[in-house]
Amino acid sequence: MSEAKKVPIGVSARHIHLTKEHIAILFGEGAELSVLKPLSQPGQFAANETVAVYGPKGSFEKVRILGPARKATQLEIARTDAFALGLKPPVRESGNIEGTPGIRIVGPAGEVTVEQGVIVAARHIHFHTSDALRWGIEDKQLLKVRVGGERGLVFENVIARVSDSFALDMHIDTDEGNAAGASTGDEGEIIG
Repeated sequence: MSEAKKVPIGVSARHIHLTKEHIAILFGEGAELSVLKPLSQPGQFAANETVAVYGPKGSFEKVRILGPARKATQLEIARTDAFALGLKPPVRESGNIEGTPGIRIVGPAGEVTVEQGVIVAARHIHFHTSDALRWGIEDKQLLKVRVGGERGLVFENVIARVSDSFALDMHIDTDEGNAAGASTGDEGEIIG
């Protein structure tokens, strides 16, 4: 009998990644993000700092910034958030923002409007290279993951992301977590 391929689940609420340039505009020249708490991926953290975001229809105050700074500013939201903002972002892997909607971002020291960068993050699992090798999983492979419980379901098209710098963790958004009755810390099982 083969080993069960259990993965911890992390449910991601709406959040934003900012460039150094945008951090300086929003929080003032020389501003640095400060760590609220570390995240599951090594070196990643939820910052104490937040911003407001404004779409054509609505806005959200206190959107958490995740650090460290990135090469491109990117807002990751759930589909229900998109409806509230009046946007139609595609489901994409993090970093793939070409042709996506833009957003106005307001911080305590200034504001910036990005022409692109709003996505609904594609569900994915971060694999350390050793976990992927042990289970025969390749980078970018599409997986099926069963989540048990009262509202259990199977997530399809879960993207495998493999790197020596990752820690094993499945990331889904709040809509997906609500649909499955899943919370951060629950487990899923790779079944295909």
